[in-house]
Amino acid sequence: MEKSFFIRNRRKLYETLEDQSLTVLFAGEAAHQSADESYPFYPNRNFYYMTGIAEPKVIFVAAKFGGEIEETLFIERADPWMARWVGETITPNEAQEASGVQNIELLDKFDSYIRSLMDSRVCNHLYADLETKSWEFPAKPSNKFAAESAVTYPYLTIHNLYPVICKFRVVKTSEEIEQTRKAGKITADGIKNVLANAKPGMKEFELEAYFNFVLKSRGCTEFAFPTILASGFNGTVLHYSANTGTAADGDLVLLDLGAQYNYYNGDISYTFPVNGRFTPRQKIIYDIVLRCNQEITKMAKPGVAFMDLNRFTIEFYTEELMKIGLIKTPEELRKYYFHGVSHSLGLDTHDVGPYREMELVPGEIITNEPGLYIPEESIGIRIEDDLLITEDGSEVLTTGLPRTTDEIEAFMAENNRI
Repeated sequence: MEKSFFIRNRRKLYETLEDQSLTVLFAGEAAHQSADESYPFYPNRNFYYMTGIAEPKVIFVAAKFGGEIEETLFIERADPWMARWVGETITPNEAQEASGVQNIELLDKFDSYIRSLMDSRVCNHLYADLETKSWEFPAKPSNKFAAESAVTYPYLTIHNLYPVICKFRVVKTSEEIEQTRKAGKITADGIKNVLANAKPGMKEFELEAYFNFVLKSRGCTEFAFPTILASGFNGTVLHYSANTGTAADGDLVLLDLGAQYNYYNGDISYTFPVNGRFTPRQKIIYDIVLRCNQEITKMAKPGVAFMDLNRFTIEFYTEELMKIGLIKTPEELRKYYFHGVSHSLGLDTHDVGPYREMELVPGEIITNEPGLYIPEESIGIRIEDDLLITEDGSEVLTTGLPRTTDEIEAFMAENNRI
């Protein structure tokens, strides 16, 4: 992403801030795992959205006084010895080039900078990203800083930037749409590689490896989320991710997976028969799910309430499943469909923002993922695309995959190499 993207994001944020205010955002750092190992580092997504920096421990500060903004990034001091072990930390020039922030200071000067600013100016407001999931979750750096600041400077009014930035993220720019499109293309290519190498008797993790190879070979170092690759009965478990089962002859294989490209995520669900041929019963259920997917694509457009997509899905499934005798009353549907049909997509796979309370708007990217799960028949089917809401409808970003039962069977017959 060009630094102009992040500069525009910050300018939009500054318009919402009170004067005589301080904004402080934290990149975060990797959590300790065990012994001398840490979990992989992932930048706080709101921090990245505002700065373009993906380095641990970096802090961003924006001071607003007299209508003027003073931006500062605090980065780690270079350590030549540690650089030999883990690599160089970000340099001042690299931080400037990535973010567009010109004033770069060392991290060990952050505390004195805050004290000096608070002592020399009348500061009445502190803005911080105060995301909190529950009491049980460890406090994040932003939350700790805000709590300490409220004690040290009790006259400060603390403002939570989390819902503000999250609302900005609902509508994607052209740059973000292109990143998501690329993530979807790589994801689709990975799925086709699974189909080309699948055969009965393979372990789920063997099939998963064919997906992983495509992502790594395209430069995707991270996944959008842990891959779901579930065969047979496992496909009826919504978030099954052990991927240790065996795909037996006659099983359907349900994939729910995604590539992460420059921190933007693809998210596709796909279902296919491991032997390349659907049974008549599998075709009936698959076709119901596919028709629902197609109807949601037609329905998704500006002005449609987000929650109406799921209401339609429930009505559609109720009618179709009663036709084939799987259910006798509408109340029974929940046995076979028990999740929503959509979520927002972006820097987070289940992206942030008040989209559930909104009508769809141009520039929004959502998923379209109807599914049906019949444990007693070991049939689990989910079909998911990523949709860009356009000015007058929607565009499927995840194209290029065989989707009908005939197309899937033909693709596997022609391309399966095993």
